[in-house]
Amino acid sequence: MAEGFKEQLEQSSFRDLSFEERFGMLVERQWTWKENKRLSRFLKEAKLKLQACIEDIDYRTPRGLEKPLILSLASCNWIRNHQNLLISGPTGVGKTFLACSFAQKACREGFRTFYIRTSQFFYQITLARADGSYGSLMKRLSKTDLLVLDDLGLAPLTDTERRDLLEVIEDRTASTSTLITSQLRSIIGTIISGTQPSPMLSWTG
Repeated sequence: MAEGFKEQLEQSSFRDLSFEERFGMLVERQWTWKENKRLSRFLKEAKLKLQACIEDIDYRTPRGLEKPLILSLASCNWIRNHQNLLISGPTGVGKTFLACSFAQKACREGFRTFYIRTSQFFYQITLARADGSYGSLMKRLSKTDLLVLDDLGLAPLTDTERRDLLEVIEDRTASTSTLITSQLRSIIGTIISGTQPSPMLSWTG
């Protein structure tokens, strides 16, 4: 704010404005600065794999994407309603880009977000059980508004992995949201059966 005030003193274009107008501009500048700083922090914490955003989604390539559905989901109301988003499709169709786009929009809307590939997710859980930090990890995940689990089902899930995944999703049900991408829609349906009703986005590419 001090920088903005100094700018007003130095530039003659501000002299014809009233005190209220100049003060309003300072407040708006400070608010914008704080919002940009918060967004930068949220994006850093999210650890997104791709720098993707909703505005860059290509609808011209015939992949079966429905623009009205994408824009509806981009409102992030499904996160506000603590629902899960499930994205399925074959390799190379753009599931990760779409997931990162929704996650980036969630950050812009003020939601704490965290992206992780499912294989790394299971590794982190195993490591946390071994070093005694499992409780801390679960607490951190429970405070994440949107958890993005990318590429579920690339390899068959072990009983332990299935149990851990269900535990995390059930712990987040009705309080936070989870976004899962997978090549196999049947796996998603089996894993999340009984959890909070979820929007489903699926296409064949």
